[in-house]
Amino acid sequence: MPKRVIATSSSSECTSSESKIVKVEDSGNSSGNSENATWRRDVDLIRKMRAEMVAPVDTMGCHKLADPLAEPKIHRFQVLVALMLSSQTRDEVNAAAMKRLKDHGLSIQTIRVFPVTDLERILCPVGFYKRKAVYLQQTAKILGEKFSGDIPDTLDGLCSLPGVGPKMANLVMQIAWGKCEGIAVDTHVHRISNRLGWIKTSTPEKTQKALESLLPKSEWQPINHLLVGFGQMLCQPIKPKCATCLLRFTCPSSTAKTEEKVEKLAKKSRKTIKIEKEDALEIKEEPE
Repeated sequence: MPKRVIATSSSSECTSSESKIVKVEDSGNSSGNSENATWRRDVDLIRKMRAEMVAPVDTMGCHKLADPLAEPKIHRFQVLVALMLSSQTRDEVNAAAMKRLKDHGLSIQTIRVFPVTDLERILCPVGFYKRKAVYLQQTAKILGEKFSGDIPDTLDGLCSLPGVGPKMANLVMQIAWGKCEGIAVDTHVHRISNRLGWIKTSTPEKTQKALESLLPKSEWQPINHLLVGFGQMLCQPIKPKCATCLLRFTCPSSTAKTEEKVEKLAKKSRKTIKIEKEDALEIKEEPE
């Protein structure tokens, strides 16, 4: 698929701000038109479904939890903290923990001086809250000593912090710094992209590489939020709601086809029984 190169004076949502950049528009990857048509069709339908639902990530996702009125450095730190707490934790629990932290004045300085036992009490019942309390204090110390009281503005710098991996680092870059340098792959993105047959991968790391080869950069940032909400509301890990999904007849993992087939067989069976009963009523015994 050919690419168009367009000179522009502002950055795309997945690049840092520069006075003049060259943006490469790619309508897909090099794996063929059929793959491009498949994911584009699926994304369009998922966007249509997401427009009619409010998922937990929409109101309590990490992009909503930092104080918008805080100083820039504090705001960025709060974004980092929200993401560090989010792993293995429901959005509702994470949002409540962030509120408690902000009520105590959430900043690098306050986290550094907080007794770890008090921090654990505030974080509970966040998943692995005791470990995360230690990570937060270690991170606050590192940021104060090595990063001038701010969070790193590179993926490598973020991944050097305790408990921060590629998914988290990519989301921090997008939310805190407004830069998109990769696709943030969590369990929802990994599960759904494989279920839909876009890719076939065994780990989130492999999924990230495969999706970045498949999707144009314009989709790198929005795909996480889109699929996370879709995964929370419809395409769940256990018992996905295939019967109400617009992708139920094209998704290779859909259970709706099987359910429809069973229902048709059940209707056919009920119809056969009804006919047999009607035929039985028509049988009359002739007089001798």
